[in-house]
Amino acid sequence: MKRSAFFLAAGLAAFATMPASADDVTVGSIKVSGPWARATPKGAAVGGAYFKVTNSGTASDRLVGGSSDAAQRLEIHEMSMDDGVMKMRELSQGLEIKAGETVEFKPGGYHVMLVGLKKPLMQGQNVRATLQFEKAGKMDVVFKIGSIAAQNGSGGHDMGGPKQGH
Repeated sequence: MKRSAFFLAAGLAAFATMPASADDVTVGSIKVSGPWARATPKGAAVGGAYFKVTNSGTASDRLVGGSSDAAQRLEIHEMSMDDGVMKMRELSQGLEIKAGETVEFKPGGYHVMLVGLKKPLMQGQNVRATLQFEKAGKMDVVFKIGSIAAQNGSGGHDMGGPKQGH
């Protein structure tokens, strides 16, 4: 009886330490949720990657960069409208994530740019990266690759696959 209680307790302890979602990664007070990327056409030099980042701490942190084996560089970018023209720029100082704030990296806004792709990002595969935060440090993330036209990557939402229904 004691032996089965031990295994039950060990199993429950292992379950309790699992992340809320297989996609979620937490380091210190920083949590990255739902990481995904768009597939790229053959010969593309860059690819976009997206996620939500939440700072549950009491002090600001800053996403300052990172790296990926899939690309020569990983950069933090912002897209914005300027006089009716969409502009993209690198945030060379990174992006501040204020205490208690969630920032969504999504198409048309903040995103991670994988620069100098070594091969195309293929739908259905994954790309690994390490994000670097000023205070929380390094965080290993796996981006699920959706279609070239995907608008989001959270479970059950459109990853650009075949449509069902009407």
